[in-house]
Order: sequence, then C-alpha cells, then structure tokens
Amino acid sequence: MGNLDKIGKNNNIVNKNITNKNINLDVNIAGITFKNPVTTASGTFGSGMEYGEYVDLSRLGAVTTKGVSLEPWPGNPTPRVAETYGGMLNAIGLQNPGLDMFIKRDIPFLRSHNTRIIVNVVGKTTEEYCQVVERLSDCDIDMLEINISCPNVKEGGIAFGQDPKRVEAITSQVKMFAKKPIIIKLSPNVTDISEMAKAAEAGGCEAISLINTLTGMKIDVNRRAFVLANKTGGLSGPAIKPIAVRMVYQVANAVQIPIIGMGGIMNGEDALEFIMAGATMVSVGTANFINPKATEEVIDGIEAYMIRNQISEIYDIIGCVK
Repeated sequence: MGNLDKIGKNNNIVNKNITNKNINLDVNIAGITFKNPVTTASGTFGSGMEYGEYVDLSRLGAVTTKGVSLEPWPGNPTPRVAETYGGMLNAIGLQNPGLDMFIKRDIPFLRSHNTRIIVNVVGKTTEEYCQVVERLSDCDIDMLEINISCPNVKEGGIAFGQDPKRVEAITSQVKMFAKKPIIIKLSPNVTDISEMAKAAEAGGCEAISLINTLTGMKIDVNRRAFVLANKTGGLSGPAIKPIAVRMVYQVANAVQIPIIGMGGIMNGEDALEFIMAGATMVSVGTANFINPKATEEVIDGIEAYMIRNQISEIYDIIGCVK
C-alpha cells in the first residue's frame, strides 16, 4: 500500500461504493466554482490555442493564461530555454503581444470552451499593473493572477514580491481597480514565504498562488559560457516540487485564504501532495512541454485516487496532512 493510500485510510474518510459518477471535484475560490481543482501554470500553456488539438480545454477547472502586459513585450534574447536535471530553465522574459491583442483574440477563444479563465497580469510599474487590471475589469473573465515576480523599474529592478511592504502595497492598489477577484502569485526567491503571503492577504487579495520559478543558472563547460543569454533563468519542473510542497504547506498554515499550488506537478499523485498540504487548486506547468495531455491526466489521477480510496468530496483531502 502506498503512502497516499495510507493517508486516506488513516483520516477515516472511507465511504464505500464511490464511483466516478458521485465524486465531487468542485472547488470554490472567492465565490467562483471550478469544476475540478486543475488549471494551467502561466507561461506554459499560452492561452490554450497551442494545445487545443491535444487537450479538451472544457475538462479543465480553468485555463490560466500567459502573462499579459499593457503593451507588447519582446522578451529576452535567445537562447532562453535550457534543459536541466529534473526540469528546465527559462528566461523567456514574459514575451507577449500585449493587452489589446489578448482582449481581441484570446478571450473569445477561451470563452468558446466551458472552462474558467484566469488572466495572469504583468507589469514594470504599479501603474502598469493597475491599467491592465482596469482594462480587464469589464471583460468576460473570471479571475486575475497578479505576477509580482516582475522587476519594479521604479525601484531599481527589485521584484515587487521580494519585500512584504511592496507586496501589500501593490496588492491593495490593484484591488482598487479590480472588479474580478485577484490571486497574488508569489516568488519563492525570498527568505520567508509566509511573511509574503500574509502581506498579500493583508492587501486584500482573494487567493494566493505559489510557487513561481526558482532562480537558477547553467554553464556550458565546453564553451565556457552561460547557456542562457540572460545568464540566469527560472527553474521549474520535478526538481523543485519538494520545495514547492513545503512552501504551500507553510502558507496554508499562515493565511486564511485559498491557495493554488504549483511546482513540478507531473501526475495525479504530485497534485495530491499539494492538495493534502493545503492547496485548493493546482497548476500544471512544465509537464505540458513533455506531455500535452498532462492536465487531463492529472484530473484523471486525482479522480482515480478518490475512487480507489472511496472519497466522495475533494474537500475531504484538502489540507488533510497536518
């Protein structure tokens, strides 16, 4: 018997005769119901168009889009992606065609599918974040994910998410312009993730997502040069999962608002670790590059676990490990 089976039985949540017909995967964040707890990690799924022929987008709890900025961003010079042990480094630089194109092209495409839409927002100043959020206020979307790992150009390039005072300030300022619930996406490149989470909660956000990528580097010893043109990049994939699970657990025990967990989820069992640590939803990222159907398989894996352990409600296992 595996550890996950033991956890299910030890928590006395066995209910005989559960089938996929009476399993409830619905989760609720800020009054919005998601048909299951699985979404996509920003930057790994575009706005779903690239994956449409491989994935039934209507099966997903939500699609979380690539970062959207006020104006088009060209991104960093190449090479900007590198494979590593158990993951990958990327220094894409949040390349995107800008808000106007997103509103015109991507929202109508996503609305043609039966799934929730979470828009990831990026900016170089607080004013840029607020302008994007204000423009999106009357659009047909469900939630906003604010990526505060961006460098604040007015503060010497320090990321918004590396100082709790800045985290609370940008959260409260964005909230002034938002008509949709907001999720603050936290960077793991900090001393105390719980402190950042509490600052975001104090600023008024409805949910928190974590973790974003860890800063890493790779050197080509034959060329004696950096592999990435940017020198450093964001590390993602299975290598960071134990760190991500630990941080989700810490934050779940520090705040009262829901958490969307991510970081190296490859299958249903990985997702269940985050859920049992306290995440209400999970995001699948790097796995999409290896297996375009990873998101659907994660949903199937969660469902299969619940059937096997005769668990009817996903909320019975959210945060069940203390």
